[in-house]
Amino acid sequence: MNDESVFAEPWQAQAFALALALQDAGVISPKEWSEALGARRDAANAAPDGSDYYDSVVATLEELLAARGIASKAMLEELSLAWIRAAHATPHGRPVELSNDPAWPGRT
Repeated sequence: MNDESVFAEPWQAQAFALALALQDAGVISPKEWSEALGARRDAANAAPDGSDYYDSVVATLEELLAARGIASKAMLEELSLAWIRAAHATPHGRPVELSNDPAWPGRT
């Protein structure tokens, strides 16, 4: 049995799971997902060795969510920056939580 994971990092599994959950919920169709991800992977700037595959998954998710009006690119960028600030503000060994972002609304 091979114990090697397909995912190098937990975020990769989470991004892929989100894509599947959006399909299961009917937000995007499997065909739409595969066509959008395939187009991104076929782009000239995609890494030939596939090392940027999960970056493509995230970018495709962002693109489809923005196209549906679910989350604007600006909203996704702000959320990404909030997670970065939260990671920097989180003490070593503690879980990174969005509430750790010093600028996050509602932070207590």
